[in-house]
Amino acid sequence: MPSLLIADDHPLFRAALHRAAEEAVADLQISEADSLHGVLETIENQQIDLMLLDLHMPGNHGLAGLATIRALQPGLAIIIVSANEEPHVIRRAIDLGAAGYLPKSSGLTDLQSALQSVLDGERWIPALLREPVARAAPFGKDADLAARLASLSTHQYRVLSLVAEGLLNKQIADRLGVQLRTVKAHMTRIMERLGVRNRAQAIRVLHEMGLTDPSRQIDEARDA
Repeated sequence: MPSLLIADDHPLFRAALHRAAEEAVADLQISEADSLHGVLETIENQQIDLMLLDLHMPGNHGLAGLATIRALQPGLAIIIVSANEEPHVIRRAIDLGAAGYLPKSSGLTDLQSALQSVLDGERWIPALLREPVARAAPFGKDADLAARLASLSTHQYRVLSLVAEGLLNKQIADRLGVQLRTVKAHMTRIMERLGVRNRAQAIRVLHEMGLTDPSRQIDEARDA
């Protein structure tokens, strides 16, 4: 029985994906997560064959989360689900190991096709985007950034992600339920493994793999 993890922070969208996936694949075992921290916990404790991953869920930092998950679980097939349909973003995701890319504007037929294709070991991109993606130039820094992030353990990535959210060491210790000296030790190793000298430089590694979320840009424009 294949297992699917749906990782998205919007409950209604997650529920819609859940129903559509059940219709697309028979006897599919489905789990859900609403943050990258939830994703990391799930893949540590369960055998997951396929994931639908929202690029902009909490803790994900765009493509940084994809690179980290791929490093921790190289055999896990990941379909990116995003409102971002820019060909160069899709190209970056595929180059970083995504097995497919599903725009949030896609219909049920595309979702079913993506799930079936990836479970069959094929790569899936919407037909209308395949040629523009093929023409998009690769992003030269991604391989180096992904390799540096891949050197981090699950706990170290969690700490780095919280640092990027602006939390101080004591706040991170409280959030993760660990001692302050544990967080400090993680930060020392994070900077060593990323080859940086301070917190700001460590955060920059995540930010360089971050992406603008088009759906949030629309929301901000409406609120303005």
